[in-house]
Amino acid sequence: MKHFLNTQDWSRAELDAVLADAAAFKESKLGDQLKGRSIALVFFNPSMRTRTSFELGAFQLGGHAVVLQPGKDAWPIEFDLGTVMDGDTEEHIAEVARVLARYVDLIGVRAFPKFVDWSLDRQDRVLKAFAQYSTVPVINMETITHPCQELAHALALQEHFGTTDLRGRKYVLTWTYHPKPLNTAVANSALTIATRMGMDVTLLCPTPDYVLDERYMGWAAQNVAESGGSLTVSHDIDSAYAGADVVYAKSWGAIPFFGRWQDEKPIRDAHKHFIVDERKMALTNNGVFSHCLPLRRNVKATDAVMDSPACIAIDEAENRLHVQKAVMAALIGQR
Repeated sequence: MKHFLNTQDWSRAELDAVLADAAAFKESKLGDQLKGRSIALVFFNPSMRTRTSFELGAFQLGGHAVVLQPGKDAWPIEFDLGTVMDGDTEEHIAEVARVLARYVDLIGVRAFPKFVDWSLDRQDRVLKAFAQYSTVPVINMETITHPCQELAHALALQEHFGTTDLRGRKYVLTWTYHPKPLNTAVANSALTIATRMGMDVTLLCPTPDYVLDERYMGWAAQNVAESGGSLTVSHDIDSAYAGADVVYAKSWGAIPFFGRWQDEKPIRDAHKHFIVDERKMALTNNGVFSHCLPLRRNVKATDAVMDSPACIAIDEAENRLHVQKAVMAALIGQR
């Protein structure tokens, strides 16, 4: 049985097949690949695009989605073995995952880090526990990575450049300011998929503290070796933007300050100038701009950038619907 926890777990051929199916679903939205099938969407964190696109995607392929929010409309769940459950949690993941798997054909999980201890959060325990106990495929709807967003992003780039071959294009993954420290999930995923696609990737961030976790830097290095692309870490805005074909923006917290955000705040506040604006985009090779959304305008990117023809963030958001349909169909064995 195959899960969809990270794109790194899937071969390039499998990813290419999913992207091709997603492009086909974009041309013809309705199908019967999930006829008579169902998916449980388990949300430990809020969502707009993810919930909407998964619910509609299942419906458009003839399936049914059940949305559950543990601690709200479902019982709080315990994930540690050996715990004496005399606190707030009412049932254990060992029962939850196995029972849901008796009801549904797929399980989607969205669970953000706790933002206290990265050594614990990087274990991705909630997602892995579902995968461990479930007897049906599990889909990562965003935890410490966001593989569905990766595929939506890749499809948007393929559409923009008119080719499935993205090798050799200069890709800038730039940190941007946000008043709060955010999850590194989308940055981890953007780095993963851009290097997987053979692009020349520059990770632009304010200081070395903002370089991503060694796991994802390692995945990127592995992908570069296999794809023939490149990976550069830069702290210089102008040289990073120069000649770029793609600029992808995301805010994330610095891993060395994980759980000590007040100590990180002065560094973050000193780099508000990392905002994506017209001056920076003018340095690119008529580059395209995107972001996973939601985006705080005039904090992460200016109105002028967001409203320009170069911005494909809306295309990328739409593609969440299509790539997730392709993933569900692939996992259900109906491709």
